Amino acid sequence: MRLLVTGGQGFTGQHFVKAARDCGHEVITLQADLKDHEAVRQQVFEAAPEAVVHLAAISFVGHADASAFYDVNVIGTLNLLEALAALAQPPRSVLIASSANVYGNCEQSPITEEQAPAPVNHYAMSKLAMEYMARTYLDRLPLFFARPFNYTGPWQAKSFVIPKLVTHFAQRAEAVELGNLDVEREFNDVRFVCEAYLRLLQKAAPGEVYNICSGKPVTLKSVIELLGQITGHQLQVNVNPAFVRNNEIHRLCGSSTKLVGTVGEIPSPALVDTLRWMLVES
Repeated sequence: MRLLVTGGQGFTGQHFVKAARDCGHEVITLQADLKDHEAVRQQVFEAAPEAVVHLAAISFVGHADASAFYDVNVIGTLNLLEALAALAQPPRSVLIASSANVYGNCEQSPITEEQAPAPVNHYAMSKLAMEYMARTYLDRLPLFFARPFNYTGPWQAKSFVIPKLVTHFAQRAEAVELGNLDVEREFNDVRFVCEAYLRLLQKAAPGEVYNICSGKPVTLKSVIELLGQITGHQLQVNVNPAFVRNNEIHRLCGSSTKLVGTVGEIPSPALVDTLRWMLVES
């Protein structure tokens, strides 16, 4: 297919573009600023895509400018959807990348797609607002939503905790400052996420939500121990209260039942292999 990808220069985008091209797809990356309505419209018309993967977003929860989440994640998506809906031949599949952060702190675990959203930060709130806004286009576009749980890999920004840890171990630093060490997260491999996206483009149903997850959470403490075993280096970890978020989501683990039922089992590299790959590329 001829795929239009937004955020193609970002962490996920770089890996997804490579994976899509390796599968034989023609990939066009949107270069326009999503906030520029006319530029987005022009590039979408020129691309005339058969399918769209919308990855562009402000994704760091601790981003300083709260309004930017809404400017990019909501209004930017609105500009994209308006342009796609105006095409003479609309795409036959549109993936909107949301986030498992929309679930907030909930007692259910693993979390299914039926769990009521309860966002606790501006990033998650902007993603949920984006989902609701995008649903107004379902009569014109066959769009669906992917809610990935935490994942990592080479080229992810060092503001995220796993790349930060990998960098410190690779440089054999003496110490690192972190926030809450007891949080549990899935730290899936970016290649797993890209494969899920590619399969969903072919099989997802319009309007549906799909958790992109493995259902296998780990604590940060265990990640640190694993990196120590791989590198043979011991890193002193200091908890900095400034890095502890008031609205921290303590445990985030998803149910992959719906995803697997839709696209089948997806091979997922073990965390140790992901970390080794990141150390080599760091």
